[in-house]
Amino acid sequence: MADRLIITAALAGGATTKQNNPNTPYTPEEFAEESYRCLQEGVSVVHIHAKDPNTGMGTPDIGVITNVIEAIRARCPELIINISTGITMGLPAEPRIAPVVALKPDMASLNTNSMNFAIADHKTGKVWIEFVYENTFGMLEDFARKMKANGVKPESEIFDPGGLYNVLLIRRQGDVFIEPLHFQFVYGVAGGMSFDPLLHLTLKGLLPEKATYSVCGVGPYQIKGAFLAAVTGGHIRIGLEDNIRVPGGELAKGSWEQAIWVRELARIAGRPVAAPDEARQILSLPERK
Repeated sequence: MADRLIITAALAGGATTKQNNPNTPYTPEEFAEESYRCLQEGVSVVHIHAKDPNTGMGTPDIGVITNVIEAIRARCPELIINISTGITMGLPAEPRIAPVVALKPDMASLNTNSMNFAIADHKTGKVWIEFVYENTFGMLEDFARKMKANGVKPESEIFDPGGLYNVLLIRRQGDVFIEPLHFQFVYGVAGGMSFDPLLHLTLKGLLPEKATYSVCGVGPYQIKGAFLAAVTGGHIRIGLEDNIRVPGGELAKGSWEQAIWVRELARIAGRPVAAPDEARQILSLPERK
């Protein structure tokens, strides 16, 4: 079981729109269909940013998020649901954590440090969109405590090494997090850390005992990050939130198409892909009632 590899699909993202890739899901029905296709290709976890259908941007509207989750669960009851607490640019703390408290998904992202956050062209260095992404110590502790009170497993998002140290600091209080911890190393966000194999091994070495981790590589770092995760015991996130293309440069037909090459990568690495019930055991999640 320990060698099995969990594939997560981040289906839409807060800023990926149909203008970027027409296969980006907006409606509950589209999310459900995309989730089903991902499940068929080995995905166990779907990460959700529900969409404002008028703008294509992420929305904190609990009604909209509820409809998306219910549609996915009706079509794919075995999938693990992981929702965003970043949601979209510029939101204050309360509407970011409110869906977690109201809906109690299996998992939720837990952002670990404030940072400059940008959407940029990695080749030219041109920055298109930027904002200051606020994730204070107070928010980190408050979000984690609310997740624990509601039985929601946090996925600590590590955009740079400071985020990991922040989690380890707050953890010293002893009663903040659901244990064992689960982390996600995010490579390639402008304002965060780039992909570097030595940095990856350093971060892995800092993880607490029994902690699990996955790798999210943005844009050109998706494939590199996935390769390293596969051979160092990590798990892999793919999806249109992180990369709208497949290897070779063509627009992806959906997040499910990216899962196909991850499944092959896992086979080559000698790590069978985890089914949803196996992923629950690896992540120490309770069975869904």
